[in-house]
Amino acid sequence: MNRLREFARDEDGQVTPFIVVLATAILMFTGLVLDGGLALAAKVRAIGEAQEAARAGAEALDLNTYRAHGTVQLVPAAARTLARSYLAHTADTGAVTATANAVTVTVTAHQHTQLLRLLGLSTLTVTGTGTAHPVRGIDTPDP
Repeated sequence: MNRLREFARDEDGQVTPFIVVLATAILMFTGLVLDGGLALAAKVRAIGEAQEAARAGAEALDLNTYRAHGTVQLVPAAARTLARSYLAHTADTGAVTATANAVTVTVTAHQHTQLLRLLGLSTLTVTGTGTAHPVRGIDTPDP
């Protein structure tokens, strides 16, 4: 009986490696769920910002060409300027390309982690892309 008590006293206050591994795994899983959700929300935000910036750029119509030929096209330099102006009012950065037919914006967002920071991962980077084309007139449903 004394030997059993002596053995029990030797184990008091010790954490087994299994508990350490289990706690780390639970922390990692919880971090993936929480920070993964935050990263998904940041991606949705980046896509929305990219689409809105592209739409802003698609307002740079070449009115001279439209009046002369009835062709709807963009002024690429003005489209890039309008899209970049929109992006300047967001918290994220982006790249803008424009042609006479389309404006494409790619937004890069950085999401700071909450729990994965404890494991050494402090930021998740996500991107979103949006493209807009100039249109002529308003489309209505067929009767």
